[in-house]
Amino acid sequence: MCAARRSAARPTFCRPLLKLSGEVLGGPTGFGFDRTALETSAREIADLVKAGITPSLVLGGGNFFRGARGHLPAVRRHRADFIGMLATVMNALCFAEHLHDLGIPAEVFSASRMDSLCTFYQIDRARDALAAGTVCLFAAGTGAPYFSTDSAAALRAIEVGCDVLIKATKVDGVYDADPVKNPRAKKFDRITYSEVLRRGLGVMDLVAITLCRENRMPLIVLSMAEPGSILRACQGQPIGTRVIEDESN
Repeated sequence: MCAARRSAARPTFCRPLLKLSGEVLGGPTGFGFDRTALETSAREIADLVKAGITPSLVLGGGNFFRGARGHLPAVRRHRADFIGMLATVMNALCFAEHLHDLGIPAEVFSASRMDSLCTFYQIDRARDALAAGTVCLFAAGTGAPYFSTDSAAALRAIEVGCDVLIKATKVDGVYDADPVKNPRAKKFDRITYSEVLRRGLGVMDLVAITLCRENRMPLIVLSMAEPGSILRACQGQPIGTRVIEDESN
């Protein structure tokens, strides 16, 4: 349940999982850590907590490592995936520190055991932390190679009982074509999971979309570049694109 103040309206979504790209933490260059970007993003999360919302986060690792098959062909795929997992742990640890600095309780859970750095992920322990009002950051993907952080985000949202999965991207929703390359691209306000799959839209990978559809996990795609967009989405305001169940469901 939401811990919203009695005087405030109860948010539509009280337990969101936010999937953020690692590049968000890199600022204008998208690389490494940018202080302004980190502080701005942390304040966005703090605003959610102040509104009675307890979010979880999955951060990508693209600000440090985006795979090696192109420019580092000697690195085998599974090793490249493990390196990417380590990048997500670095991001989660750094972001958690910025939340702590704002007085927001936060805990990093890793799918790979790193006891001296963070908590090993267990479903019940993460659920208990969320119930206590702690922001949970899930790192190291699923703990296995060949799965993206999108898949990890969908899986964790389902496992810990989140009520919505929000993916913050560089664009303000789902389009029928790349809006950067095609100025005539049409934005969807609502679209079904089946339509996303049929059209081959790059919302999230196939595993993530299938997990959400089969477990009836609401999905919202929006741009974090717009201040307050995540809070507005949790409050039920129309923003971004809502991916919904098929009509037959």
